[in-house]
Amino acid sequence: MASPVRVRAIVHGSVQGVGFRWAAQREAAKHAVAGTVRNLLDGTVEAEVEGSREGVDAMVAWLHEGPSSARVERVDVRDVTVKGESGFRIA
Repeated sequence: MASPVRVRAIVHGSVQGVGFRWAAQREAAKHAVAGTVRNLLDGTVEAEVEGSREGVDAMVAWLHEGPSSARVERVDVRDVTVKGESGFRIA
């Protein structure tokens, strides 16, 4: 089995107050990834996603779209240290 990976993604656009975090939690379950999602004070959404490369890549692809109520302008993604988390929660 391949080693897990973890990324930190900052989602820019109209992404707060549109159910983004709850939709992200549902999507994370589909891809069997762990991590957290939270609103930041500057109006962006931060997601840390950990799991298989395939699962993380699928989740990042979803973050570029978000739920239909969101308008994603861009997503900044960078690799971060794997934490060994389980479950995906709204922080």
